[in-house]
Amino acid sequence: MAELKRTELTVRQEKALLVGAILRSRNESLRAAVADPLAELESLARTAAARVVGRVQQKLNRIDPAYYIGRGKAAQIGDRARELDAETIIFDNDLSPAQIRDLEEVTGCKILDRSELILDIFATRARTHQARLAVELAQLEYTFPRLRRMWTHLDTVVGGASTAVAAVGGIGTRGPGETQIETDRRLVRKRIGMLKRKLQEIQERRSREVKARCEQFTVSLVGYTNAGKSSLMNALTGADAFVEDKLFATLDTKTRQWKLAPGRTALLSDTVGFVRDLPHHLIESFKATLEEATHADLLLHVVDVSSPDALAQVSVVDRVLAELGLAPVGGGEAAAKAGDLSGQPSPPARPPGPPHRRSNGDGEPPARPIVLVLNKVDALEDLSLLHVLLDRHPTAVATSARTGRGLAELGERVLSMFQGRLRRVRVSCPVSDGRLISFIESHAEQMHERRFEGLGAQFEATMAARWLDRIRQWDGLVTVEQLEEP
Repeated sequence: MAELKRTELTVRQEKALLVGAILRSRNESLRAAVADPLAELESLARTAAARVVGRVQQKLNRIDPAYYIGRGKAAQIGDRARELDAETIIFDNDLSPAQIRDLEEVTGCKILDRSELILDIFATRARTHQARLAVELAQLEYTFPRLRRMWTHLDTVVGGASTAVAAVGGIGTRGPGETQIETDRRLVRKRIGMLKRKLQEIQERRSREVKARCEQFTVSLVGYTNAGKSSLMNALTGADAFVEDKLFATLDTKTRQWKLAPGRTALLSDTVGFVRDLPHHLIESFKATLEEATHADLLLHVVDVSSPDALAQVSVVDRVLAELGLAPVGGGEAAAKAGDLSGQPSPPARPPGPPHRRSNGDGEPPARPIVLVLNKVDALEDLSLLHVLLDRHPTAVATSARTGRGLAELGERVLSMFQGRLRRVRVSCPVSDGRLISFIESHAEQMHERRFEGLGAQFEATMAARWLDRIRQWDGLVTVEQLEEP
């Protein structure tokens, strides 16, 4: 019966009982920062179309190797599930294959852990070819160590003189043979390798596409799932990004033009949201999807201030960004303040900016700026949390994608970072380099003087620092002389 239950890899239309186990010695105090420890699991279950009928929380001194929460507590949970007529028990923890098997035997219900639930949601939300490949890879990597023998009549595919299969195969087929589980594992390994190659090709192609936008100012929205990133993108760019009040509504990166001022346009990208304890193999699978954020000039970290767990969510996002090599400038102070909710030791602080950022001309990657966007202020009844966040992050911008509050201020902040510090310079170049001359004419904030003498051209203009860096790297005979500050 348990074997049959494990073939049902979805919780759709099922009654679910939620179970959360907290280790006293490791993460009890850390999870205390969360107002409702099982609220996120309930949101995940509802997103997967489950009907939550009950909750159980258990504090543990140590993890039981067989039943995670102990056999006695497992039996109590099984009785509770039968009282509520629950078909599925969902743990807010990652379980081993042996623990899942033992728990199913004791409770008589299908057992899902947190990672499997998230994978189920991702499978239903994936729309593009890239997202489907990433989800399939994550599912196979999760399932591989959990494979079980499903066809006992194919215990040995070939070989074994005393087996029925050997008798059917006849002469030339006898030998040690290959069990069905070995066949399954071999096929899964082959499929995983193929998916990794395909995703690597997509990531390389996406990297080339993103790097080709070197003359564009790129901004990426990052943040906790359901923080309102897609709604904010729609409000800022007029895009038609899918919006739904559920977790992981967006799995695919969308990029749209954002008009900051006349003649000043940035590329704004929406990315997949994060959650606490996001499975590591899922992060690896979706690196191609997050390529826009990897190469962005600016990150907008969107926070749902109407959530009682906003401070903890800031910490989670900072840690996921660090895992992706997108650590905030300063090494993630917000994460240190709010604490790690995963129960794992804090990673070492990273230097500002990932190692594969484009160079600033001196061979060193520039620091990655991050602007904290406190979204959904219109949904706040108590402004105390907003004041706490603004006190901790005085450079944050309070916005509402629904009412439009703060969007103009956010645009001005991004525009100032887009332009950088203005400098008055004299640029000399060959008169034959029409492409560079056009670049100077179109990107100068103010053109003071133009001179064309013989084979040379000279321009005196006020320009943003980022465009000067681009000109200094230009191929050809180009000189940039800085004059007084404008």
